[in-house]
Amino acid sequence: MAGIVVKPRARILHGHDWVFSSEVLKVFGNPADGDVISLKDGKDHLIGSALYNSKSQIVARRFSRRRQDLDLDFFKRRIARAAEYRVRRGIDPQLCRVVWSESDGLPGVVIDRYGEHFVLQTLTLAMDMRKELIAHAVIELFGAKNIIERNDAPIRRAEGLELRSGVLEGPAPSAPILIEINGTPRRTSLQLEVDLLHGQKTGFYLDQRENYEIVAQNAQGRRVLDCFTNQAAFALACAHAGANAVTGVEANSESIGVAQKNAQRNHLQVELKEQDVFQFLREAGKAEAQYDLIVLDPPSFTKTKGGLGDAMRGYHELHVRAFKLLSRDGVLATFSCSHHVTENAFAQMIANALVDARRSARRLRRFEQALDHPVLPTLPETEYFKGVLLEMMPGR
Repeated sequence: MAGIVVKPRARILHGHDWVFSSEVLKVFGNPADGDVISLKDGKDHLIGSALYNSKSQIVARRFSRRRQDLDLDFFKRRIARAAEYRVRRGIDPQLCRVVWSESDGLPGVVIDRYGEHFVLQTLTLAMDMRKELIAHAVIELFGAKNIIERNDAPIRRAEGLELRSGVLEGPAPSAPILIEINGTPRRTSLQLEVDLLHGQKTGFYLDQRENYEIVAQNAQGRRVLDCFTNQAAFALACAHAGANAVTGVEANSESIGVAQKNAQRNHLQVELKEQDVFQFLREAGKAEAQYDLIVLDPPSFTKTKGGLGDAMRGYHELHVRAFKLLSRDGVLATFSCSHHVTENAFAQMIANALVDARRSARRLRRFEQALDHPVLPTLPETEYFKGVLLEMMPGR
C-alpha cells in the first residue's frame, strides 16, 4: 500500500487524525488522490490507514489505526456501529444524525435520517468517490426509501469537489416530508415541513432539536422575538408553549414561505417578517420595542479562520442590539454554529456586548452539541456548536 511518512512532531502522533501538507516527511508508492494509504512514522511503524488527497491542505485523514480498505462490509460495520451508539444513548433513531464524520470513523461522511428518508453528504474526495457504496450500505442496513445527496456545502471546494445535490438512490420525494418535534405529556407534537432537496443544510437543524423545547419553557405569557427564524421552529415552539406574542424574522423568502405553512399546519399565531435581522434590530431599537425572550440562532458567520474578526464584530453588534431590546428580566437564548468561534471567544463577546449595552445578566445554562453529533476530545474540529441561556438582571 502506498503512503506517507509523517514528520516527528506531526499532530497525528499526539492523538489527532489529520495530517497537514506541512507535516509530510515523504510520500512513497505514488498514491493517487482518493486512495486509501498507509501512514507511517519516521521509524517505519504503521500508525494507520488514511484517505489521501494531495490537493487538500489536509493531505491525509486517518480512519483506522490498522490496515483497512474501504469496501461495502467496512461501511456497513461503521454505519451500524454509529446507529447502535445513538440508540444506546436514547436518541430517536428515526430522526437524527446517524453518522457525524470523524466522530464515527468516517471522515467527511454525514448521514441524517428522517424516517425512511436519508440525506448523505460526502465532504472528502475519497468518500465522494465511494458514495454509491455508502448508499448501498445504508439501504442494506435500514431499508431506506431514498437517499438524497446534499453535496452543496462550500467546504467541498477545499477537496477539489464540485457542488451538487439531487437524488442518489430511490424515487425523489413527491413533496416535502413532515417531521414531529417537541411532543410532551402535556402538549401535542409540532409538525414541521422539511424539504430535503432544498432546505437549509440537510433539510432541518437536527442539532437544535432538543433545544426548541428547552427554550420554549421560558416563553409562557411572554413577548418572543426569534431572529434568523428559518422554518420557525423556535418561534412555533414558543407559541406552542403559550407565548403572548411571537415574531420571527428571516431574510430568506423561501424559508418564510415554509414557516408560514408550518404555522398554519399547527394552528399557531406567529408574526413572520421577511427582513434582514440586523436591519430589523436597528429599527426595533429606534422604536424602543421590548421583548421578554429573544432567540439568536444565526447561520455560521465564518467558515474560515481568516473570517473570524468580521464574524466576531457581527456577533457583537447582534448581541448589543438584542440586549437593548430585552425587558428588565428578559431572557436571551443565543447560539453559534461556527467552529472557528470557540466557546471562550463566544463567552467573552457576550460579556463585552453586555458592557456596551449597559446590561447585567445571569447565565441559566449552557447549550452543547447534541449526542447524535458526538465530539472527539482529540479532534477539536468535531465540535462546532455552542450556546447559552441568559436572564437579565433588573435594577443593575
